[in-house]
Order: sequence, then structure tokens, then C-alpha cells
Amino acid sequence: MNGKLVRDRIPEIIRARGDRALTRVADDQEILGRLGDKLVEEAQEARDADREHQAEELADTLEVVYAIADEIGLAREDLEKIRADKAAGRGAFRARIIWLGNEETGE
Repeated sequence: MNGKLVRDRIPEIIRARGDRALTRVADDQEILGRLGDKLVEEAQEARDADREHQAEELADTLEVVYAIADEIGLAREDLEKIRADKAAGRGAFRARIIWLGNEETGE
């Protein structure tokens, strides 16, 4: 049984339903990989969600991003500063620009 990373209260919720959750705790060597897998899963769910559920799926994705930041010792405020600095220097995604490649300039 390979299992998957779940939110902290999921075993408690399963027990409240009268079932027995089989769990273990991820070790230091595997947690970032597990969080990476969870990030991909949540990002795909956010991408595929209808408008009604998209905010919830984005919040799930953000929760995983915060967990990864915590794991690598990065405060949320520092993560936000890095994001803001990149947006200031390279832009964000508001203009909806689709890059199609580069044209040869002959130089």
C-alpha cells in the first residue's frame, strides 16, 4: 500500500464516520516528494474545477504551497515578497499573453 498525503484531520473525520483509518507519518526523506505529488494533484483539480468549485480547489493548492514553504523553512511573508518581486520584475499573468516562440531577426 503506497498511500497518499492527506490533511491532518482526515483520520479523525474517518473515525467519526465509524471507520478505521490506516495511516503512517511521512519521514523527512519523503515529505517534499509527497507534498510535490499533492501539489500536482491539487493544481490539476483546480484546473479542472467548474467556476463554482474553483476557489475551494485553489485554496487547497495554496495550502500545499504553504506546507512546502514551511518544510523548507520559508515564511509565508517571505514567499509573498518573492512572488511580488518577481511580478514587479517580470510581470504577472494579468495581460493573458501567450508566447508563440521567437522570430529570427537575421543578426
